Amino acid sequence: MSEMKFGLPRQWDEVTDVAVIGSGYAGLAAAIQAREAGAQVVILEKMPHYGGNSIISGGGCCSYDSKLHLRQKLGLGEDSWQLHMEDTIRGGDGESVPELVEVMTKHAPEAVDLFVDAGVAFADTLPRMGGHSAHRSHLTIGNKGIAMSDPLRNLALQKGAELRLKTAVTRIWRESETAPVAGLQLDQDGKTVQLRVRRAVIMASGGFARDVEFRLQFNPNLTDAYNCSNHLGATGECIRFARAVGADVIHMNYIQLFPTADPATGKLDKHALDAYSSTGFGSLNVDKRGRRFVSELGGRDEVSDAQILGVKEKPTYTILNRAIYEALAVPQEIIDSGVRIGRVVAADSIAELAEKLNMPDLPETVEKHNGYLAAGEDPEFRKPISEHMIPLTEGPFYGIAQWPSIHFCMGGLRFDTKARVLDAAGQPIPRFYAAGECCGGVHGNNRLAGNAITECMVYGSIAGRNAAAEEPTD
Repeated sequence: MSEMKFGLPRQWDEVTDVAVIGSGYAGLAAAIQAREAGAQVVILEKMPHYGGNSIISGGGCCSYDSKLHLRQKLGLGEDSWQLHMEDTIRGGDGESVPELVEVMTKHAPEAVDLFVDAGVAFADTLPRMGGHSAHRSHLTIGNKGIAMSDPLRNLALQKGAELRLKTAVTRIWRESETAPVAGLQLDQDGKTVQLRVRRAVIMASGGFARDVEFRLQFNPNLTDAYNCSNHLGATGECIRFARAVGADVIHMNYIQLFPTADPATGKLDKHALDAYSSTGFGSLNVDKRGRRFVSELGGRDEVSDAQILGVKEKPTYTILNRAIYEALAVPQEIIDSGVRIGRVVAADSIAELAEKLNMPDLPETVEKHNGYLAAGEDPEFRKPISEHMIPLTEGPFYGIAQWPSIHFCMGGLRFDTKARVLDAAGQPIPRFYAAGECCGGVHGNNRLAGNAITECMVYGSIAGRNAAAEEPTD
C-alpha cells in the first residue's frame, strides 16, 4: 500500500471546475462531456505530445451496433449487448464486475457514435476478434488509433477544453480520509503549480505496463525480458498517488500480452494489427515448421500462452491471403510496404510461401484447415468455424512474423458504474472519478480485443457528465 498522504497546500495557484489527468480516449471523452455540460475543463498531459497509448492503438472499438449499422450492412449476423457482455465476462474467466460490463456493453453504440460525430472515418469492415462470438470491432480506415484520437482531441478543443502538455501530476490533494478530493499538484514544465478543482478530478492516466518495478510487485513473471507495446509514459504513478489518498485497487496482477506484436521490437505496427484482426476471417497461426498450435479465435491470453509455453520458440506467424486482407479493407499499398521492409512475406502459392519461410509442414496444415472450413468443424483446436471465414485456396499468400509483447493492464483503481473511485470500504471518494486503463474490474483476468477503447469512451463520458454535475465549491 502506498504511504497515506492527506492534506492541502498552503495556497492554490489556479482553479478550474474539472481537471482531467491524461489525454487519451478516456480523458478526451470526459473532457467533451464535461464541456457540453458547461464545466470549465483542463486536460493535463505529462508527455510532450497528447494521446498516450490511444494514438498508437489499433483503433478497434467493439459494439453490437452504431449509427453506421455495419453488421447489418455487411450481412455479418446477429449481435446484442447481452452477447457482448457474456463474451467479455467469459473472456475474463468470470472475474469481471458484472455491472461494470453491463454498462459498457449497453452504451457501446454511444462510444462509436461519438467517434462518428467527431468526424472519424471508419472502414467498411467489422472483424470478429479473438474471444468474441460476433463481428463487432469497428476499425478506422488504415487501422490506426490516431485516426480516432485526432478528431476526438479536435472536438474537445473546439468545445473549449484546455490541453496542457508537459504537465505531470505529482500529488492528489485530499484533506482527510473523509474529505473530497480538492485538487492536484503539478509539475508544469519544471514549475510547481497547485491546481484547485471546484467540481472534480477525473483520472484517465492509463496503465503501468512500462514500469517494470511496479508491475513486478504484482506479477513477478513479467520481467524486463519481455518487450512492451506501450508508449514510454505508461508508468502508473497516478495510481500510486490515488492509493495514497485512500483509493482501492483491483486485479493489479492481471497484465495482458498481445500475441501478434513485432517479434523484434514488441510494437503493434500496422502489420501486427492486421494479423490479429484477420482471425475472424480465417487466417492461421503457425509455428516455424508451419504447424497450427492454438485456436486462432482464442483470447489473447490463450494464444500468448500457447506461444510462450507451447511453441517456446519465436517467432510464430500469421498466414493469410489477399482475400482476407480485402475482407479487412486493407489497401494493397499497405501490404506492399510491409513486403518491402520484410515485415510481410509474400508468395503466389502456399508451396512458395512454405519455401520462403522454411516451413515444411505448411502445405499440409493449410490443406487440412481448408477442409475444416468446408466441413464447418475444427477437430484439432475446436475453433468456431463461421461462414465468413475464407479458405486459403487463392493467392497471393502472406506470412507475418509475431511474438507476444506486454500490452495492457486489466487492473487499476476500483470504481463503480458512475465512474466514481472507491475506497477500501467500497465507498465513493467524493469528487474523484476515473476511466480507462487506470481502472480495474471490467475485463477480469483477460481483456478481449476492442473492449479497451469501448471502456474508455463509455466510462470517460460517464465521468465527464458526473464530474460536471457536482456542485461547485467556493
